[in-house]
Amino acid sequence: MRKFVTALLATAATVATAQAQTDYFAGKSIDVIVPFGQGGATFVSAKFLEPYFEKHLPGNPKINVIDRPGGGSILGANWFEKNAKPDGTTILFTTSSTANPFVLGQQGVEYRLSDYRVAYSHPFGAVAYVSPSTGIEKAEDIKNSDTPLLYGGIAAAASDLPALLSFEVLGLDVRSVLGFSGRGPVRLAFEQGEMNIDYQFSPVYLTQVIPSVESGTAVPLWTGGAIEDGVLKGRDPIAPELPSVYEVYETLNGKAPSGIEWDAYQGIASVTYAYGLTGYMHPDVPQEVLDIFEKAVADINADPEFQAQSKKVTNGAKLNAGADTEKSVKAALSPSEEVKTYLRDLLSEKYGVKF
Repeated sequence: MRKFVTALLATAATVATAQAQTDYFAGKSIDVIVPFGQGGATFVSAKFLEPYFEKHLPGNPKINVIDRPGGGSILGANWFEKNAKPDGTTILFTTSSTANPFVLGQQGVEYRLSDYRVAYSHPFGAVAYVSPSTGIEKAEDIKNSDTPLLYGGIAAAASDLPALLSFEVLGLDVRSVLGFSGRGPVRLAFEQGEMNIDYQFSPVYLTQVIPSVESGTAVPLWTGGAIEDGVLKGRDPIAPELPSVYEVYETLNGKAPSGIEWDAYQGIASVTYAYGLTGYMHPDVPQEVLDIFEKAVADINADPEFQAQSKKVTNGAKLNAGADTEKSVKAALSPSEEVKTYLRDLLSEKYGVKF
């Protein structure tokens, strides 16, 4: 009889837990804080994911995507640090623009990114392209252009860092104008002829830059690359017809890239692309909430509508969640001291970043 009662209580507890998870977000809303302006890849991706989380999170909560730009994402992240709720109803959805300043100890950073819990992440790639006015028709022409190259970005220690490091790897003389509120305004500046070389992440490249490529007003050059045998040398599925930075270096120099410049690029770019868009939560969020999001992510990835639409927006990239994802993201926030020193020196001496 005692065993029967024990089993009955255990079953009841399991049912109660399942019911609690089913109802957890009922009648609630979730604020997704994007620390960039509207129109950039992060905001576009957050809005893209919005209906799928509303559909697959238990209780079907209302998702509110809120942009809080400024300081290369630092202001929005600082706001999250002070205002995030520990119940899973506040998410910081951001990129390496927020991770890099934290890792490098940049002035103004008040948020504790490594303490946050990881709800989910969405990998994405990036494509570099130029204006046809440069006379550049393919990647290997990059050093033969007589037109000065002008790049626009948010901040040197932000998600622009992989692009800036790729210029270092390839030995390019590129003038950078930083301080834009997001990559959306940068793209508009490119279209208006104010910039002539740009990087855009896959959600924006596939939906907004491809039309410019097709009309002849943008020339794609290379992608950030994809991990192959532990090296960021493979072709990115977003644009498999384009070489990676690794391949371009090989073409220009007749050998594989190496040295601290390459190590820094590979480390930062891998973090930026493999775990590019990450949803962080308050450090004290219950494990139950993380489990709920892990289940929702699995359901979203299996959703035929998501699969079809994701093919258009991110070329089919799936969401990641769970303990392994959180472990990898947190490990990525800890580069070697050698790379960290190189990055701090480069950013302070060349771009005036203060630490």
